[in-house]
Amino acid sequence: MRKFWTVTLYVVLFIASVLWIYPYIWMVVASFKPANEIYGQFLPSRFTLEHYRFILEAADQMDRSFMLALGNSIFISVIVTAGVLVTSALVGFSLSRLAFKGRNLIFNFIIFQMIFPGFMFIVPLYVLIRNLGLIDTRTAVILPSLVSAWGVFMFTQSFRAVPNEYLEAAKMDGANDIWIIRKVLVPLTSSTASIVGLFTFIGIWDNFMWPLIVVRDYTKMPLSVLLASFNMQYGSYLGPVLAGSVLQTMPMVVIFLILRKYFLQGISMSLK
Repeated sequence: MRKFWTVTLYVVLFIASVLWIYPYIWMVVASFKPANEIYGQFLPSRFTLEHYRFILEAADQMDRSFMLALGNSIFISVIVTAGVLVTSALVGFSLSRLAFKGRNLIFNFIIFQMIFPGFMFIVPLYVLIRNLGLIDTRTAVILPSLVSAWGVFMFTQSFRAVPNEYLEAAKMDGANDIWIIRKVLVPLTSSTASIVGLFTFIGIWDNFMWPLIVVRDYTKMPLSVLLASFNMQYGSYLGPVLAGSVLQTMPMVVIFLILRKYFLQGISMSLK
């Protein structure tokens, strides 16, 4: 009887997972369909790249280079992800391993700051970026995201779980704090680094509102803003819109598949 309920549970979970992922699979398949078959049968009579070709040509006609926007998104996402990992590891080490006055107050403030939604800080951030003269630059998109309260919290909790014996052994060998972070703590908490990096990359890659506010030059816009401007003018062309959505989401899918092992380990650790 127990085996029956276990099999039933797996079947129900499998059906639920198929229903959850079906819209994305349909979007990918539909982006390769001829325009007159998008709402037809699931598999097209023939696969075509006409929608992808259309979106590339239309972007060039609007003087908004698709490849340049893709490069901007990759550059911004990689820089921000690397910055968040570095700052989170350094601050997390300070809050977890260094004794100084006000440490608990700073940690509590970080947790308190995580309660508020990000859009509440848009106006003061915009005023700060404008006063620094960074409007219409890639730096304006990158700078406010280089430190993550959530990333600091995750690294702090992970570093606290590492036994002190590892750090004491490294110090006896003459290691400094930076060496300990790079060679001891980060390798032992690789699942935390992976999940923080993955979520940071996804969040920056999908970020739309902030780049739209601070960047007006199309040569410096990330892909998310460029595709939004494309959808405003060619929204009635469903095929190219689907193709643009696939291009926007594909890097995240690839990164998740590569890092899924560490992602699941990080989720398990967070639940504990």
